[in-house]
Amino acid sequence: MFTGLVVGCGRVVEARKGTADMVLSVDLGTIGEGDRVGDSIALSGVCCTITCLEGTVRDFTLTQETLARTWLGDLAAGEILNIEKPLRCGDPFGGHMVQGHVDGVGEVVTPVDPRDGGEWWVRVPPDLCRYCVEKGSIALDGISLTIAAVEEDRVMLAIIPHTAQVTTVGQKPQGSPVNVEVDILAKYVERLIEGRLEGA
Repeated sequence: MFTGLVVGCGRVVEARKGTADMVLSVDLGTIGEGDRVGDSIALSGVCCTITCLEGTVRDFTLTQETLARTWLGDLAAGEILNIEKPLRCGDPFGGHMVQGHVDGVGEVVTPVDPRDGGEWWVRVPPDLCRYCVEKGSIALDGISLTIAAVEEDRVMLAIIPHTAQVTTVGQKPQGSPVNVEVDILAKYVERLIEGRLEGA
């Protein structure tokens, strides 16, 4: 499990596409210290497993399901990803419950300044809009954010300078894809209510 608190960024070294999957090589720099094969890491919000280590570079095999649900299949060498290590016992819980299981792909409507941040408007897939509420939590490209406003199929996030500078948010131009994971608690509540209504 993750909390959506990005610890830094990694750079894509290579993206090798196969017939049904893709092997992604990412240079994590010092972030990768202590990693082992089999460990989980969130790459821009996508929970991936380390399959190979060489120096500071980590390999990840992305399945067809991952490629279909996220925008990682469009990656090329040189691109930057948000990185988060999984939550460990005793770690501070500073964001919200993030699984790294992306629900869909959104789109940047209004970009923010890479240094100063600002109001970041992102279009959310229609089937996920019902989970978006003002002051609720959402993970966009793996970043735990608080929804400041909701308008039809769009949400607005107030991005502080720190977030704009240390994550990929400030580098996302209009039209850029964004991995969306809605609050898991909202989905559980919906499912429980559906079950009670069906029973009634």
